[in-house]
Amino acid sequence: MIKHIVCFKLKDNSLENCQKTYDILMSMKGKVEMLKDIQVGIDFLHSERSYDIILETLLADENALDAYQNDPYHCDVVKKHMHAVRESSIAIDYYIEEKQS
Repeated sequence: MIKHIVCFKLKDNSLENCQKTYDILMSMKGKVEMLKDIQVGIDFLHSERSYDIILETLLADENALDAYQNDPYHCDVVKKHMHAVRESSIAIDYYIEEKQS
C-alpha cells in the first residue's frame, strides 16, 4: 500500500476558503475509484510553520498512484482548484505495510 500526503498553503486561508477546499478535496471520495481511503484536515493552529490543508490518500500500489495522478476528476476538478488557490505545497509518497493477522 502507498500513502500519498500533500500539505497546502493557501493564498487565502480564511475559514470559508479552507472549507471550500476541504469540500473539493473530499469530493474525490466515491468519484476517484483507485482511492482506498481519503482524509482531509484543516489546520487550526495557524503557526508560522503551519500549512492550511492536508490531504492523505491510501492507494494499492504505484500503478494506482499513477492512475490517480491522471484520473479525469482529480485533474479536471481537484487539481484545477488547488492550482488556483494554493500558494505552495509539499508532498510525500511512501510504502506502508499491511498488518498481518
